[in-house]
Amino acid sequence: QVQLVESGGGLVQPGGSLRLSCAASGFTSFSTYAMSWNRQVPGKERELVATIYSRLTDYADSVKGRFSISRDDRNNMVYLQMNNLNSEDTAVYYCRARRGVSDYWGQGTQVTVGS
Repeated sequence: QVQLVESGGGLVQPGGSLRLSCAASGFTSFSTYAMSWNRQVPGKERELVATIYSRLTDYADSVKGRFSISRDDRNNMVYLQMNNLNSEDTAVYYCRARRGVSDYWGQGTQVTVGS
C-alpha cells in the first residue's frame, strides 16, 4: 500500500523557518518518482511550490530563494526547508509523487505564519 505522510507543519512567526518532511512507504523504486510539494489555501486552487526529480529542482517564483526541496532516496524521504516565511505562505502543504500514470498525494500538513 502506497502512502505519503507529511509532518513538520505548525505556527511560525513572520521571518521564521520550518522544515516539512514527507515519508513515503510502499513505493517500488522510489528514486524514479518525481516528488513535489504543493499548497492550498481555502477557496483557492492547489499551487505547485517545488519539484525534485533526481537532483533537478524547480520552484514557484513566489518561493525562489526562500524554500529548498531535497530528497533522501535511501530512506524514502522528501523535505521542504522554508525560510523567511510570510503570511502568504500560510496554507496546507501536500506532498505528491508522480511516475507515468501513477499519482499519489499525502493528507497534508498545516503551516500558519503569524504572531
